[in-house]
Amino acid sequence: MTKFDPRDRKIKILATLGPASRDPDMIARLVKSGADAFRVNMSHGEHEAHAETIAEIRKLEAKIGRPIGILCDLQGPKLRVGKFKDGKAVIPHGRHFTLDRRDEPGDETRVQLPHPELFGLLEKGQRLLVDDGKIRLRVIRAGEDEILCSAEVGGVISDRKGVNVPDAEIPIPALTEKDRRDLAFAVEHKADWIALSFVQRPEDVAEARRLMGGYGALMAKIEKPMAIRHLDAILELSDGIMVARGDLGVELNPEEVPPLQKRIVEQARAAGKPVVVATQMLESMIESPAPTRAEVSDVANAVYDGADAVMLSAETAAGQWPQEAVTIMDRIANQVEKDPGYVRRIRLTGVEPDATTSDALAAACSSIASTLRIAAITVFTASGSSARRVARERPSVPLLVLTPSTTTARRLALLWGVHAVRTKDIGSFEEMIGKGKRMTLRHGMGKAGGRIVVLAGVPFGTPGATNLLHVVNLQGNELDGYEDPSSDD
Repeated sequence: MTKFDPRDRKIKILATLGPASRDPDMIARLVKSGADAFRVNMSHGEHEAHAETIAEIRKLEAKIGRPIGILCDLQGPKLRVGKFKDGKAVIPHGRHFTLDRRDEPGDETRVQLPHPELFGLLEKGQRLLVDDGKIRLRVIRAGEDEILCSAEVGGVISDRKGVNVPDAEIPIPALTEKDRRDLAFAVEHKADWIALSFVQRPEDVAEARRLMGGYGALMAKIEKPMAIRHLDAILELSDGIMVARGDLGVELNPEEVPPLQKRIVEQARAAGKPVVVATQMLESMIESPAPTRAEVSDVANAVYDGADAVMLSAETAAGQWPQEAVTIMDRIANQVEKDPGYVRRIRLTGVEPDATTSDALAAACSSIASTLRIAAITVFTASGSSARRVARERPSVPLLVLTPSTTTARRLALLWGVHAVRTKDIGSFEEMIGKGKRMTLRHGMGKAGGRIVVLAGVPFGTPGATNLLHVVNLQGNELDGYEDPSSDD
């Protein structure tokens, strides 16, 4: 295995691949610039193209010897209007506008709404937001065939624009037929994470997990106000959470999103599950080689909140400056994490460990690292559970995770502070200590005279059996006779 130096930062970068970035050379440049994992957006493109993208990521992964996470993001049940006679129309401010079930091209007075579940559901006074809220309609009268609205904010409306309904829980499943096909594709191609869009209820998460058949980790995207009401239950059923601020920012008032983002990050951290902050983080870099000051502050705030990862969407998928966007996000994160107040701030939301041996030892790792001069925390894990527990504590030193599972190593690409290495399993205490010391030295996380904390479980190789913590001194000569990294793979 080729050595790949650990990142200098703890937070991870998730970059979306698309037309601007899916060729092999650009993927490699994005990883070199700081991308830890890649998002494949199933809303766009064909399965054949996505399969080629995933294959290129895996080729690069094998070449550099570093696990790279892949997240397949399902489109979800996006509501859209129908088509117009001329491809678009202008709705004047204050005028009436009707959404109906007629399969005819629309005009400035009406358009088809091809979602029968909405008719008879909406009530007077509720809002309909079109094209990310650029057009705002208020329901005057809702019937079985027509929804008469007043255009509080009019403007140009064009074919197939999205519709958000913030004031009602829509009785549609979170998985469309397209999503089911895309989910099957993601499982077949061994995606590490599958993101579920427009989650409203815990049942949505349970259905997706059933269809995954035990493979992959499930990330629930929080982008509907209804999901906030069920956040605890959704979090419990999910493996991770994404704060998807695009649609969330449309359906809520803008000023409501920042405190909600902090609340979601805090709850996910308390549960020890990865949380990703996404959408419009460096939006101006779709066209500009430099971000705005406000965007820099937005990314910095997510880092200060202790999020596990920050995500780039169109900036890397379709923008003119994909590599620069990753580079700048990496620079922002590094600068924040060098702030003397950073560690204190991310621990403000710390929680008491659960009354289990595993949680107690994970908390002890962080405490020891803060008390003694510790170079790194080295964790042996098969499932990744021990790594999540330690990362939840946001320790001040690097976190080296050793696992025999390639799948686990890849999933941990979105976990705060983790440098994951796939290595052979261990069978004894002596082997654990020896390998822990060698791997720490090999990956540049310690040097002669330093100390590390080693965390594992006995019997070795048993998931969920974390019960052993040991502080180890590094002599510096542990790699003698192990010059070939593959000998310790």
